[in-house]
Amino acid sequence: MTRKVILDVDTGTDDAIAIMLAAQSRPLDLVACTTVWGNHDVDTTTENTLRTLDLIGRQNIPVYRGLGKPYAPIPFLFEDHVDSEREVIHPHDFPAPTTTRQASQQPAVEWLVETLRATTEQITLVPVAPLTNIAAAITLDPRIVQAIDEIVIMGGAHALGNVTASAEANIWHDPVAADVVLQAGFERVVLVPLDATHKANMSLRHTAALRAIGTPAAGVAADIVEQRIRGYNETQPQAEPDSAPVHDALCIAYLLDPAVVDLAPYHVAVDTVSPLAFGKTFVDVASRTRKKPNAFVALGADADLFNKLLFEALSEGR
Repeated sequence: MTRKVILDVDTGTDDAIAIMLAAQSRPLDLVACTTVWGNHDVDTTTENTLRTLDLIGRQNIPVYRGLGKPYAPIPFLFEDHVDSEREVIHPHDFPAPTTTRQASQQPAVEWLVETLRATTEQITLVPVAPLTNIAAAITLDPRIVQAIDEIVIMGGAHALGNVTASAEANIWHDPVAADVVLQAGFERVVLVPLDATHKANMSLRHTAALRAIGTPAAGVAADIVEQRIRGYNETQPQAEPDSAPVHDALCIAYLLDPAVVDLAPYHVAVDTVSPLAFGKTFVDVASRTRKKPNAFVALGADADLFNKLLFEALSEGR
């Protein structure tokens, strides 16, 4: 049986690889992509999502345009370095061909609520972007969480921030939305933070191997990873030279083989008020709060298995 998946994205370079991995992996049925603001404005993330699906010939997968600003106002101004780093890693010059296809007319949040209310099958929800759409949908109808067998979130950081010293970008963009989602009562929450994604980096040797596959998807993935490597070399140099994480794709790899990440149950809380820790996910690894775990958190990853799963999917159509 295939697993039905809804992917919520702010495409973005790593989102594009996650989309291709989900769409081309036979154990998964990518029902739709919903888009949200984040790496770019929502018009750009929506167009990039359509372009990615068109590239791999999956025009049958609908795209729903989501929200273009946070669920709750951000009390702290964006800093210039955040915007400049984003442009280096997620440039507006997206590597996939342009498209004339349009997103569906129905707004993403409305579609999510309608679909999850009506489904008779369990659906896996994979948000790899700010959690704005998901929090809004839950607010409209909290019962929709019952239709989700598992929500797999790319976001957060225990020991490693990126947008600030303490926070990861997806959560930092909309911490109140993240807090709403973590408290919504999903049956199973899996959080894949930077601590795991930075242990599954890709390097130039991987991009050379991707190009050797010869499929359009693999070639664009190689371009994207090399762009990310250039960006990380400039803004966040990695321990392994000429390498970079591909955060969002690790969530899809987890659906294909859970052994790709090391999970443990912890209580996770989001800071929504402090200037120094705004957007930080506090992972209570020592159980100091004595609160019941509300998520399975990945603090490690198997880089070899991640790349194996990615290469297998991007070889489809060869």
